Parts: sequence; structure tokens; C-alpha cells
Amino acid sequence: MPRALLVIDVQESFRYGPLWPTISNPEIASDVARLVDGMRARGDLVVWVLHSEPGSGTPFDPASGHVRYMAPLAPQPGEPELAKTSHNAFTTTSLQQLLTQQGITELVVCGIRTEQCAETTTRVASDLGYQVTFVTEATATNPIAHRDAPKDRTVEELLSDPRTLPAAAVIERTEYALAGRFATIVTIAEAIK
Repeated sequence: MPRALLVIDVQESFRYGPLWPTISNPEIASDVARLVDGMRARGDLVVWVLHSEPGSGTPFDPASGHVRYMAPLAPQPGEPELAKTSHNAFTTTSLQQLLTQQGITELVVCGIRTEQCAETTTRVASDLGYQVTFVTEATATNPIAHRDAPKDRTVEELLSDPRTLPAAAVIERTEYALAGRFATIVTIAEAIK
């Protein structure tokens, strides 16, 4: 079955945001690199996706210079690269057309943030009929503030608020929501065997 790996938003933009010190997997780039190497060795397609917010003045604005892959990640010649402006990798890109042209029917998803762009892409892909594998080990996220928490809080205030959902709980809930409904949850080793 033709398969592709979607590497979603493993980009420097996140390192320049205030929440980077709280990231669940500081070695995300190394974990994704292991997955990419394994997928390439199997002959699977690797598709690279970056999140872009042109004109925003944030680290996600291409003008910031941070909308680039985290080292040691780098596409090889011929591997597609897409820039998205929505949470999922389909809505604002030509991803579905690209996958259809390549005859891809199975997707492996990894990236930043576990519950945001990676999960949303997984759900959309499943709805579009792809068989999806979600590699939680090659994802990362941050704690999430309670919906009623003030918006301009420091990281320390976020972490000290008992209503904050810890990153581990975010990841666990994502796996619960996806498993058996939208995707199969696997480790890096399982994805590349």
C-alpha cells in the first residue's frame, strides 16, 4: 500500500515562542529524523509541511526567518514541501492533490503540536479516506491553559495554575480521541518496521 509520512510544523518558530521551555519533547527534531530516515529506507514518500502566518509579526511570519525546519531535519531533493496557513495540512495546501497523484492511500503523521496541527490533520485525513498512523513519540506539545485563564500570563503563571492541562494529559487525550476512530497509534519503531 503506497504510504507517505507527513512531517508537520517541526519548525524553528516554536523555539522562539514563550512556551518552548514547556515543550513535552525537546528532542522532537531528533525523533522525527529517526522516523524520516526509517520511512525513506522503506521507500515511502516524505512530505514536509511548515506553518506560516504572513504579516503576523510572530515567529510564524516568514519575515521572521524562523519558518524553517529544526536541525537536523532537511528535505531531500524531490520530497514535497508545503506551507499551510490553517491548522490542518489539507485545507490551505495542495496536499490532497499531491497524494492522489502519487497514489498514496496510507499516511503516517508526526509533528508539532500533538493535539493541534498533527491531530487535526489526522482527523481530516481519516475523513478523506486515508488510513492514518499517528506516531505520538514523534510529536510534541505544551501545557494548555484553562479556557477562563487570563490570556497574557507568564509561563510560570500558566504552570502554577491547577486548571492548566499538563502536556502529558494533552497527549494522552489525543491518543484516546484518535485511537480506533481516526488513526492507529504506534511508536517510531513500529512505524518503520
